[in-house]
Amino acid sequence: MPKTYTEKERQFIIKRLKEVANDCLCLYGVKKTTVDEIVKRVNIPKGTFYLFYESKESLLFDVINDLHESIQSEFIHEVSALGGQLTTDKITNILCNLIKKLDETCLLKIMTNGDMELLMRKLPDKVVEEHLSHDDNSMEQFLRFIPNAESKNIKAFSGALRGVFLTMLNKREIGEDVFDEALKIMIHGIILQLMEG
Repeated sequence: MPKTYTEKERQFIIKRLKEVANDCLCLYGVKKTTVDEIVKRVNIPKGTFYLFYESKESLLFDVINDLHESIQSEFIHEVSALGGQLTTDKITNILCNLIKKLDETCLLKIMTNGDMELLMRKLPDKVVEEHLSHDDNSMEQFLRFIPNAESKNIKAFSGALRGVFLTMLNKREIGEDVFDEALKIMIHGIILQLMEG
């Protein structure tokens, strides 16, 4: 019979699983991160892992989503802190800074080495669809702060911002010496179109 855990124990184990999974993801990537390695580092039996997650991929996807949500929340917070003082330049700077923060995580490495595609293939379609829908909802929340944005195509602008993020994968091809400036120009263009009446 499986061991039962108090809510406090459950929260602690989930927190530790995510911390360790994040470390392993950055060190080894999706393919080489194993449930065995994770449970060894968390110091729990392997069977206990499956009380919390149905697969390694679902845990890793949770870790990636937490990072994604943290960045999005920070963005919404910074934009809302501007109050009514929104300008194209201020929003562009906020987005550029957040994308640079993402660049410091292992997320780009995961996307460039094919691990993200592997991870997405192993997840149920419903989970992937919910993730993309959540992106659109976050964009909708962001758009509420922008004058004249209510008439815009949320999915298109959400896709455009994802596209800008994906340019991080091609820094070398774009030119590392001009990349930051090029990134700023792209983001500025999107925000300009978003704010125009």
